[in-house]
Amino acid sequence: MDSGTVVTALAGGGAGALVGVVVRVALARMRRGVLVPVVPCAMALAVLWAVPCGLVAEGVVATAWLPAWLGLGLLVVAASAADLAARRLPDALTRPATVLALVSVLPLGLPATGAGLLGGVLLGGALAAVHLAAPRALGAGDVKLAPAVGVPLAAASAGAAAVVPVLAAMGVLALVTASTLTRRGRPAAVPYAPPLLLAAWVVLTVSLTAG
Repeated sequence: MDSGTVVTALAGGGAGALVGVVVRVALARMRRGVLVPVVPCAMALAVLWAVPCGLVAEGVVATAWLPAWLGLGLLVVAASAADLAARRLPDALTRPATVLALVSVLPLGLPATGAGLLGGVLLGGALAAVHLAAPRALGAGDVKLAPAVGVPLAAASAGAAAVVPVLAAMGVLALVTASTLTRRGRPAAVPYAPPLLLAAWVVLTVSLTAG
């Protein structure tokens, strides 16, 4: 890794930290806003933006992927912070996220954009079916979030969008099991968005770097 790549990664991380502060302010000011801690938002987004910027600068991943990759990182931090702090995902966050996800894959061309649109619809439909069957297991906010997650994943790989919910469910199961063993009682509700989003970011990163 040369010095230019390091500088680019650091610049991406610095931009991520600044945007993380903006995320905190935006979440607080939106309709039915959520108060979240600023330092974790800034630190998390710094990492999630430094990695893509460094890999793109190194030539490992095509530059056209940067908007979608950075956009997913932003969604990881914003939605996870809101869900962890308030156990809900505001519509003012989830609705624009889908539009922005579609816009972010446009530089990849029409085939990838079409695949992303289909993936977003399919993932949203799959989680909607789960919500209808078991509303207490999966909230409506998670369903509204799903298309924004499915778009970049499906644009990257046909199987990526199918893998993510499984990984997220495994993460939730592990957290619930740990909570049960620790408290020796009924486990507290575990938000689904953070493991879903983190799994999505990891799967997208692996898909892009492995290709």
